[in-house]
Amino acid sequence: MSIKTVLVTGGAGFIGSHLVPQLLAAGHEVRVLDTLSPQIHGAVPANLDWLAGNVRIDFQRGSVASAEDMARALDGVQAVVHLASETGTGQSMYEIDRYTRENVLGTAVLMQQLVNSKGHGVERVLLSSSRSVYGEGSYVRASQKDGPRLTPPSRSAAMLKARQWEPVCPETGEQLVAVPTREDDRTAPSSVYAATKLMQEDLVRITCDSLGLGHAILRLQNVYGEGQSLNNPYTGILSVFSTRIRRGLVLPIFEDGAESRDFVHVSDVARAFVTALSTPEPVNSVINVGSGTASPVIEVARGLSRAFGAEPQVEVTGQYRLGDIRHNFADVERLSSLLGIAPQVSLDDGLGRFARWVATQPLPEDKLAQANDELKRRNMMG
Repeated sequence: MSIKTVLVTGGAGFIGSHLVPQLLAAGHEVRVLDTLSPQIHGAVPANLDWLAGNVRIDFQRGSVASAEDMARALDGVQAVVHLASETGTGQSMYEIDRYTRENVLGTAVLMQQLVNSKGHGVERVLLSSSRSVYGEGSYVRASQKDGPRLTPPSRSAAMLKARQWEPVCPETGEQLVAVPTREDDRTAPSSVYAATKLMQEDLVRITCDSLGLGHAILRLQNVYGEGQSLNNPYTGILSVFSTRIRRGLVLPIFEDGAESRDFVHVSDVARAFVTALSTPEPVNSVINVGSGTASPVIEVARGLSRAFGAEPQVEVTGQYRLGDIRHNFADVERLSSLLGIAPQVSLDDGLGRFARWVATQPLPEDKLAQANDELKRRNMMG
């Protein structure tokens, strides 16, 4: 396999800003296709100095949902890293058409071009998927730690309203204990965003198998780090918290604060993509990319405050969002066995790096209340 030029869709975004330099360092030429969405990049796109003026990066402004743009972007490339996607659980629950158009249709257009362009040189496709496809993730009964692995149904509005935060066994009603989610565990999306990511996976897997193309689907946990959008209140809890810390505002913590996430630094994510691209034989598999550690949100909020040198100001609000999960953290054994890598950036180190970068950026407007009001107006938050 000889991959020289790589197309990175959505490559001007957060992950792309770390992936593209790593691809260049590995000796690839890179083409970037990106719409420069105002919600992510601002009305006037900013923080793109790394992209402008680099003769080894061919930037094309366009949409993955446009067949014309996609055909132009695919010309002369040997691999595709498909990052382009609308992200954010809450917003997806009321902007269903936009999320479906950008995520599902955009991926379908990509795969359609590969089917119809018989002379294309693409040998491998990598997809950025999400841990959200697992829904509530994997659990065992508290009384049977070595018992069957269960995926409880999404928590209902009634459960959340009653402050019943933890999932329970649908058969016995007993307490469940979260365990690391494996790639072969059941998928059970609990948001529109998650459903679109799972559809992306199927489109890539089925089409690549039928064409004989190599592929890898990387299910990313909660990606954070330097370069993530500080203006988008619908995704990236650390971005939202960083703005409020800088403004001296309280950090509102949903539910009871014990909900947990698996935070993985963006540099580790970029390295996983580069490694999956460079394996002698394609993995043709789904791979979790995470730290393998469940971190309670309230503790992460406190840790981020300390990284800014601020005394933690947290308030557990008891509020909730429909579509949110309680816990999910990755089993990363396959990341090690198939790609031979493990995360290198600890959460403490990553939070410090993130805080130092944020301190160099203009202070954004705090848009959390605006985003929450929109969810409340649509009965998506309580």
